[in-house]
Amino acid sequence: MKKTLVIIGLCMASLIVSAQRVQVDKSTVNVGKTGFEVPVTATFELKNRSGRHLTVTSVKPDCGCTKVEYPKKSVGGGETFKISLTYDARMLGHFRKQAAVYVRGEKKPVWLTMEGVVLEDWKDYSRMYPYKFGNILADVDNAEFDDVNKGDHPEAVINIINNGTETVVPNMLHLPPYLTAFAMPEKLEPGKTGKLTLTLNSQHLNSFGLTQTTIYLAEQLSDKVSSETEFPVSVVLLPNATLFEGKNKQYAPRLEYSTDSIALGMVGKRNVKKGVITLANKGRVPLKISSLQMFTKGMKVTLDKSELQPGESTKLKVVIDRDQVLKARQRPRVLMITNDPDHSKVVIKVSVK
Repeated sequence: MKKTLVIIGLCMASLIVSAQRVQVDKSTVNVGKTGFEVPVTATFELKNRSGRHLTVTSVKPDCGCTKVEYPKKSVGGGETFKISLTYDARMLGHFRKQAAVYVRGEKKPVWLTMEGVVLEDWKDYSRMYPYKFGNILADVDNAEFDDVNKGDHPEAVINIINNGTETVVPNMLHLPPYLTAFAMPEKLEPGKTGKLTLTLNSQHLNSFGLTQTTIYLAEQLSDKVSSETEFPVSVVLLPNATLFEGKNKQYAPRLEYSTDSIALGMVGKRNVKKGVITLANKGRVPLKISSLQMFTKGMKVTLDKSELQPGESTKLKVVIDRDQVLKARQRPRVLMITNDPDHSKVVIKVSVK
């Protein structure tokens, strides 16, 4: 009897583990409003919770009016993946479309649902508000605070519109101590516009150079964060350059560099992955490069020497992963912070095609 109970218990445990292999971040996505015959897409984020690879064998929508996209390759254990449903919007009114996701080795599918409304007199806001954060559309998808001095309080204003069918309460989630945000108005009715103001409190920054973080633009305070609502923020805090003011300027280090921009990626018919820039100290005291940072993922920089004596030179090498850089929201750049008062901040632009 005990042996039978043990076997039943193991089978039940196996079924529970199996059922939990795929985790859906949000199984129902409201895509808001769209126009007649203006296709609309819902993107779902899923995760393989098991320690083994899994394969999505098929995704079957409940009607031919919905197209699907899903990964054709297996997904590793612990990895996330995306599935998108696109409705053709050929019928006016509210819609609710479903699709069944079948995974190899699983008997029961995972169900995904997209809903929204098709309007005859719908206005396309994609030009004025090209970035989507759930039902909130925005005119920018990141914030950059450049050339900030200690004590500054610059602001970034994000213009938004509620493209959904219900009232939202726009919020910025996961704010670090050096950022504050407020929305005007606090509640946004369907079809109405508003503003989110992001304020930098630079006195809370400790390091000169580049500081980056990711916050999230949410419809409600209770929303879960996801890749769909990510909002990257970067800050460049400049060092104090008063050391070489006045007569002391003649003793300052002086940086010269061969170029302030490089072209990588598909240059002509070649895939150029690496660029080299020459740096030289033409001043009378040592040049110190105190910080060397990148604005985007998919880039790697190396510097032969971070301190150059008068007359010395060195090579700065930039290597990219083209696919990763092209997916990034921010412009690919390299930031240098130096003790040259005329070049305390140097930005190397990286164009990638």
